[in-house]
Amino acid sequence: MPHDFGLIRLATCDDAQAITQVHISSWQTTYWGIGIDEYIDNQSVDRRVEYWRNTLCNSQSQTFVYVAVVDGQVVGFAAGGPERSNDPEYKGELYALYLLKAYQRQGLGQKLVGAVMDHLLHSGIASMLIWVLAVNSARFFYERCGGQVVRWKDLNWGGKTFEELGYGWLDLRLPQ
Repeated sequence: MPHDFGLIRLATCDDAQAITQVHISSWQTTYWGIGIDEYIDNQSVDRRVEYWRNTLCNSQSQTFVYVAVVDGQVVGFAAGGPERSNDPEYKGELYALYLLKAYQRQGLGQKLVGAVMDHLLHSGIASMLIWVLAVNSARFFYERCGGQVVRWKDLNWGGKTFEELGYGWLDLRLPQ
């Protein structure tokens, strides 16, 4: 039976548990072996579910989340909203993009990024930034989506310092 890879929808409060499972599983497959394994192992599922429930159920939150659903299961998500550091050029931000490993490289990531871009545009925001660890080989995905490295900074995560790259899109109205 063929899979339905086309369902990208706005997340609801009921998606908090599934988003948490994707989030933690993706951390394990993406960041395992870069020196923060203990940090990843010690993530509290309950705290993460509470975080996503608060984000998704808070009508005042400016964060929005889209999920990718295959055969009724949430297999990925993208979160976005206003840029969080008052960047002078980029007014929107893709906060997170995670897909279960088995569903990567099948077009779902591009669909999720497109949903975030469309949402930002409909909110009157025409530029976007995302921060990605330089050690994350998936960062080249953002270049294929039209992003360019425009910022860099250090990030302390799990007691270690990592270089983060900011990929930017100055005009989301242009074809990507």
